[in-house]
Amino acid sequence: MTSSTVHLTGPLERRDDWRASGCTIAAALDVVGKRSSFLLLREAFYGATRFDEFVRRTEISEPAAAARLRELVGAGLLEREDYREPGQRTRPGYRLTDAGREFFPVLVGLQRWGDRWATESGDGRVALRHRGCGERVDVVVRCAAGHEVEPDDLDLTVLPRRRS
Repeated sequence: MTSSTVHLTGPLERRDDWRASGCTIAAALDVVGKRSSFLLLREAFYGATRFDEFVRRTEISEPAAAARLRELVGAGLLEREDYREPGQRTRPGYRLTDAGREFFPVLVGLQRWGDRWATESGDGRVALRHRGCGERVDVVVRCAAGHEVEPDDLDLTVLPRRRS
C-alpha cells in the first residue's frame, strides 16, 4: 500500500509544535458540515429551486430543510428568490450564488470518491457527463502552473497573516 503525505517544510516539520488555528477546512465544515447541507446543495446543482423539490428529493423533513436552507442562504451559498404562481401564495425559491457554484468541485469529488469507495459495487447510480463531449466529469487538483498534483507532491507552508 502506498502512503500519501504532504511534506512539511521549515518550521512546520515538527507538526506537534504548531496548530492549524484559523483552519479554512474547519471553517468550511462549520458552513456545510451537515449531511443535509450537502444533499440540498446537490439538488441545487441538479436544478432544484423550490422548497418542496428540496424536501422531496433529499427526503429530509420540512423543518430540517428550512433550517439548512436558511443556513446556506446566510452563508452565501444560496440566494432566496421567492416566486408566485397565478392564484397562489408567494413561496420560497432558491438559486446558487457564485460561492455556491464554486462548491461544485467539492460535490463532484465527494461523489467520485463515494462511487469508488462507499458503495459495494464500486460505482454510483448516476454519472455526471460533459455535455460537449459526453465524457465523465472528474475532479483533478492542479497547481497554478497547470501540473496535476498528488499529496506526495505537496509542501505545506504557512502564509503570512493578513492584516485586518
